[in-house]
Amino acid sequence: MLRRLLPSPAMVVAIAAFVMSLGGSAYALVITGKSIKNGTVTAKDIRNRSLSGTDMRRDGVGGGSVKESSLGPVPSAFLAGGGSRFAVVNAGGQAVRGRDISSVARTAEGRYQVIFSGDVRSCGYFATVGDSSAGGPPQNSQISVSSLASNVNGVSVRTEHGGTGAELNRSFHLIVMC
Repeated sequence: MLRRLLPSPAMVVAIAAFVMSLGGSAYALVITGKSIKNGTVTAKDIRNRSLSGTDMRRDGVGGGSVKESSLGPVPSAFLAGGGSRFAVVNAGGQAVRGRDISSVARTAEGRYQVIFSGDVRSCGYFATVGDSSAGGPPQNSQISVSSLASNVNGVSVRTEHGGTGAELNRSFHLIVMC
């Protein structure tokens, strides 16, 4: 008869689980900065865009930690660098050297197009006839520049004989200041 009143082992486990679920047995894990060892938190442990500049100590992230290809241009860097593009072009219409040049072409006798990598419509153009190497400039030469009507990135250059006004192929130096 006593055997009848004793619960089975399965019933004991079920009652224990029921009591635990009603009473709750939560355990809160609190992690503080003191409980983390130096060098144990890696990039995999941090969610993207979850840290701000105030979460790190001053000068805590060095240049070696920054992926430079992910950075865009600094707006004031163009002005700090002078904002200048330039081209040195020989009489045949080939670029000898320059900065931010996409292409150069001689389109006719004494007429050239210099295409840069960005919009130059609101810039100033300065050009001079001059040898692309260390040679002296040719005598009786004139040069004129203007925006290229067909391309906002382009500058039209015209070189001519100073006395007759006839268009002649001349090497030149062009500076574009924005």
